[in-house]
Amino acid sequence: MSDIAISVVVPVFNEEKNVGPLHQELVSVLRLLKRNFEIIFVDDCSTDGTQEILKTLSPVKIVRFRRQFGQSCALDAGIKSAKGDIIITLDGDGQNDPKDIPFLLETLESGWDVVCGWRFRRNDPWAKRFISKGAKVLRNCLVRDSIHDAGCTFRAYRRECFDDLDLYAEMHRMIPALLKWRGFKITDVKVNHRPRTTGMTKYNWSRVFKGFMDMIYVWFWRSYAQRPMHLFGGFGLFFMAAGSLLLAGLFVARLFFDYQLADKIWPLVGFFCLILGIQLMLMGLMAAHAVSTDGHKKYYIDFVMDRS
Repeated sequence: MSDIAISVVVPVFNEEKNVGPLHQELVSVLRLLKRNFEIIFVDDCSTDGTQEILKTLSPVKIVRFRRQFGQSCALDAGIKSAKGDIIITLDGDGQNDPKDIPFLLETLESGWDVVCGWRFRRNDPWAKRFISKGAKVLRNCLVRDSIHDAGCTFRAYRRECFDDLDLYAEMHRMIPALLKWRGFKITDVKVNHRPRTTGMTKYNWSRVFKGFMDMIYVWFWRSYAQRPMHLFGGFGLFFMAAGSLLLAGLFVARLFFDYQLADKIWPLVGFFCLILGIQLMLMGLMAAHAVSTDGHKKYYIDFVMDRS
């Protein structure tokens, strides 16, 4: 059994000027807690000097990908490499303040399973804040994760939260929703958010669309994961019934009322609805079969180095 109490996971990509100062801050704060700890940096295949600087740090565990897979996969790899009973995640850009770690731990140990950071006063460009507000409205409608800031990576978790949980795509924003759906107790607290002093943000418009699609996925998974046939089958029955009734009506009209169909579009509409309904029913059957298979994107690690 590991005697490590706290694992800190930091995903980084091209943060050569930030990883050194952040590591020093983390070590200073964690040593004051008087608990055994480890610091894990997951390098998402940086193209600058991030990897070389990480190799000079100690104590540190470094996980590096063979190619870039994104923040969610980086968090997943770091969490799976962690040995601590409590896992803390934060960004590698230096905007999360390690001095808030004791507050997160104190809140976690008061009876919660997950404590999420809430950037109450964000030091980000207005466009980024505006998009986050729009995403919050959608989250409240679709996933209902009950936290203020799903985009904040600064969080503390009990280790059991990640049993049988895989992260991919942009799913790191959906972790609270997924864990709440599994029955874990979640809360959030206000944390300090510092301005970025060096490097460039990795946020771009493609992440907006990816995040929206992941939100739709979580909504579907929360509502129909155990019963996808209820969704697809329901729509399938509706279209099959509509198509069958329309075709039956046209048959009666042609047979008994001499209604001409040669120049009408309604027979095509009826057959289209019938075929669409059958296809939806088949999709429901395939979805019900596929929910137990793991088709998530995998990542490939180049090396792991532990300088304890």
